[in-house]
Amino acid sequence: MLLLKKSITLLLLVLSITLFIWLGRSLYMPIIHKIKGKNTVESVHQSLADKVFKNIESNLKNIGLDTFPDNISLIGLKEEELLQLYTTTSSGNHLVKQYPFTAFSSKLGPKLKEGDKQIPEGIYKVEHLNPNSSYYLSLKVSYPNEFDISKSKLDDIGDIGSDIFIHGKSATVGCIPIGDEAIEEVFIMAQHAFHNEIKVVISPRDFRTQTLYPEIDNINWEVELYDCIKSQLIQFPLNQ
Repeated sequence: MLLLKKSITLLLLVLSITLFIWLGRSLYMPIIHKIKGKNTVESVHQSLADKVFKNIESNLKNIGLDTFPDNISLIGLKEEELLQLYTTTSSGNHLVKQYPFTAFSSKLGPKLKEGDKQIPEGIYKVEHLNPNSSYYLSLKVSYPNEFDISKSKLDDIGDIGSDIFIHGKSATVGCIPIGDEAIEEVFIMAQHAFHNEIKVVISPRDFRTQTLYPEIDNINWEVELYDCIKSQLIQFPLNQ
């Protein structure tokens, strides 16, 4: 019996440590960054740009580019669990590469309040790049936008949350994680394109291939939202 209790205690300790390492990054990573010294967007570029270019060189050549694109758009598809990166050239919008989510939280439907673990749905932009993210590297998404705020007032919702990122690693409570190698590529391309506004479209599913809108409990404005999202999605072709 004593041996069993010790085994259970050890197991619980290991599980606790594992969960802390996995989910507690926002607590201990700032301390690590302080000890190591903070990165800058420029220092990340210096260390990663050559590697990233080699990784995506063939993708760029396929659409007629021999350097990083000077504009990008990002499309997040929740049901498909994909982040797609597009660029616009004189011949139209082109898919450069797509990246699978490495984790997914909650369900289809917009983010309505702080703590609901929902990935937002709507039309956003990248506000800034974070080279010292608790999840390696990240891009800040401009949630909440004006639409989100207006609907929260309509539905008398208090705190609708904030701090939504596209980031590395494989844990999330409402952000879009795509793993470390993928976020390196997206981060470097976003840096090169940041002088142009980077549009971020987040959709519950790919309305270019599926016509059915999800029905969302407790709101009556999902059709208005999804019509807006669909009008953006159809500008980005699936086939190049």
